[in-house]
Amino acid sequence: MKRFLDTLSAVELVPILNSIDDAIFIDSSEGYALWCNEACKELYKVGPDDIYGVHVSELEKSGIFAPSVAKLVMEKEEEVTIVHENKEGKKLLSTGTPIFDQNGDLSKIVTTSRDITELIHLQSQLESVQKTLQQIESLENFINDNIIASSRAMRNVFQLAQRLASVDSTVLITGESGVGKGVIARMLHEKGTRRDFPFITVNCGAIPESLIESELFGYEKGAFTGSRIEGKKGLFEAAQNGTIFLDEISELPLNLQVKLLQVIQERVLIRVGGVKGVPINVRIVSATNKELLRLVQEQKFREDLYYRLNVVPINVPPLRERPEDILPLIQSYLQQYNKKLNENKTMDPSALSLLLRYPWPGNIRELQNMMERLILTTKDEVITENNLPVFMQNSTQSQPPQPDDLSLNGALERAEKEILTRTMAKHKSTRAIAKALKVSQPTIVRKLRKHGLTISDTN
Repeated sequence: MKRFLDTLSAVELVPILNSIDDAIFIDSSEGYALWCNEACKELYKVGPDDIYGVHVSELEKSGIFAPSVAKLVMEKEEEVTIVHENKEGKKLLSTGTPIFDQNGDLSKIVTTSRDITELIHLQSQLESVQKTLQQIESLENFINDNIIASSRAMRNVFQLAQRLASVDSTVLITGESGVGKGVIARMLHEKGTRRDFPFITVNCGAIPESLIESELFGYEKGAFTGSRIEGKKGLFEAAQNGTIFLDEISELPLNLQVKLLQVIQERVLIRVGGVKGVPINVRIVSATNKELLRLVQEQKFREDLYYRLNVVPINVPPLRERPEDILPLIQSYLQQYNKKLNENKTMDPSALSLLLRYPWPGNIRELQNMMERLILTTKDEVITENNLPVFMQNSTQSQPPQPDDLSLNGALERAEKEILTRTMAKHKSTRAIAKALKVSQPTIVRKLRKHGLTISDTN
């Protein structure tokens, strides 16, 4: 190679370097520009005559380099690669290579630059497409499971439930009444390996104490007065190979808690009036709206059973803690009951505003029932504030006056401000708000400014 290079003159070497698409700079060891090829005119808008003898620091100050790779090579005396921009905002990949003389001293610095703007743009597009596909796949899952999960909190619940569906661990679902604990329990079953077998729901608070043992574990013939002659299988046996969902588990009497614990530990039950063990193979999912640990401390719930049930907990947050879900839920149930009741009702902005501010103590169940009620009881095609129950109209301390602008654009503006206000109550930075509402941060900043809303964005 050396012998070949020795045969080349400068007159021959320059055209070769000028034929290369990458920009090439050659600088002295002190940082003074010596030469650049023709490609530099395209990327940096400079030629050999423009830079000769100019120090790289001056070129950096003038904005030709931001920063100068040659300057970094001088400081480190090693090869340096960076991504930076030229004056036109194009993304450039530049590599500075030190050339050392026979004594090991820095002699020259050769820098090559390549335009990678299009490559980065394509990479960004690919990432955007991949993100969109993930969101679509996730949205399809939410729709299939009848779960609205626009909020980060409910998405976390949903993702945890999907992971737990593939294992057979005992799960305890906690949360206020009406938050959707039963929906999560059914999803655990339908997404798991037991999906082709029974899913049995037992409301422990709805069965009389005198009957709950025989309902759960069954009874042998002649076990008690009024029993069937042939005996009866219990709900645990009915759920064989499937899932049994014990709702309101806190209402289970203490004497039956012992028997349930035995069934969980040994996977064998004994029917009422029987002596022979019946093997069972079921997944046990339980739920409660009570604080079981407090009931344990009050000796109203067995501690050993609590730890057996609470192998993996899932807490479903109340609706007031995830305001991002309220509007999608309203839209979903409005569409659902319009179709079911053969109606075509719409929601007035003032009514929607009240529904968005209402605390929903009964959570999703209350919202669902309210939407059905409004569609049934509203005579006109548009549900207005006057169609809402009085307690709901009075639920907010300060209600805005009836807007003068009743146009569609005006209604959308008010709804947008309401959604931003409610989301601000949950998220304390524009980045978090943008992520929750699935828009860019600059969009959130612009809309907050438009509506006169402020937030301390220190995150």
